[in-house]
Amino acid sequence: MKIVEINTYLVRPRWCMVEILTDGGVSGWGEAVIEGKAYTVAACVREMTDYLVGKDPAGIEDIWNLLYRAAFYRGGPILMSAIAGIDQALWDIKGKTLGVPVYELLGGRCRDSIKVYSWVGGDRPSDVAAAAKLKKSEGFSAVKMNATEELQMIDTYDKIDAVLERVASIRESCGRYFGIAIDFHGRVHKPMAKVLAKKLEQFDPMFIEEPVLCENMEDFREIAASCNIPVATGERLFSKYDFKRLLTAGGVDIIQPDLSHAGGITEVRKIAAMAEAYDVALAPHCPLGPVALSACLQVDAVSYNAVIQEQSMGIHYNVGKSVLDYIKNKEVFDFKEGRVDMPSGAGLGIDVNRELIAEENKTPHNWKNPVWRHMDGSIAEW
Repeated sequence: MKIVEINTYLVRPRWCMVEILTDGGVSGWGEAVIEGKAYTVAACVREMTDYLVGKDPAGIEDIWNLLYRAAFYRGGPILMSAIAGIDQALWDIKGKTLGVPVYELLGGRCRDSIKVYSWVGGDRPSDVAAAAKLKKSEGFSAVKMNATEELQMIDTYDKIDAVLERVASIRESCGRYFGIAIDFHGRVHKPMAKVLAKKLEQFDPMFIEEPVLCENMEDFREIAASCNIPVATGERLFSKYDFKRLLTAGGVDIIQPDLSHAGGITEVRKIAAMAEAYDVALAPHCPLGPVALSACLQVDAVSYNAVIQEQSMGIHYNVGKSVLDYIKNKEVFDFKEGRVDMPSGAGLGIDVNRELIAEENKTPHNWKNPVWRHMDGSIAEW
């Protein structure tokens, strides 16, 4: 079997799908995107096509190394996201060809299901208590929220108090043991991150995410020492080498590689194993579509240290279309009591709605993240 064609599709709300066709009639799907740079990643996939057409799609490890190591310049969000989408599609083809889920080709699953969480509150969090209570009524046992709006490196305590009030409202409405993950979103710099993390201790959060950006990963150890809350990060890291530096630096309890940003199933499987050796948990980042989510679940299935899975149904970014719109076997993502079963179908286990994807691509999205500024006019971290 040989690869004969590779297509990219830009579909709402902000995703890029990759389709790999073979002369054996088996096709595979991947999701290759950096949110806000979908056109750039799609162009990168097209640039890689010359290396792929005519190749045996079964040689996944060799193809991965060809795309990564044969390039003089490597790594980073664009190149690794393009590789990620291609890699997911190759695993999808291999699983379909052999008639088994991808996780069976990775050693077989070590769990039957995994806990999932849902988002509440939006970019500028509000009404989080009611939203969290609704999610609890739907069976979820955990939610994630953005902690704060923009914060200066040193800012006023009224913004800190507003965060505490929002988290307190969820704890009061959902009970002591309901999971609350608090995403700092890289909006907070070290001086205020230490203050905020310490004050959030009283609410027993499940974890705090990206208390500072990974550019400052040497600060995680200091922030972790300032509070007794697990620290999570990693969505803006793109290779095993990035995570090697993070794990060596210390201070992180949960890593969050993105299966559509960090080299796909092949690379994240290795990253997960590295983290296990450091006694660090895995919680893949996935505010994306159904292909990315299924790819995450394949890695969750075989990773002992996987603890919880992000998913984007109901997230504030999904406008116009959402996860279930793009698959025909919607039951594969049937959440029960806040958990999802490992997909049992061949390959990634999803039946992609190619017709809808092709239709959406006729009017491709051009999603861009908002640009925020502080009161003094300077750019704020979004």
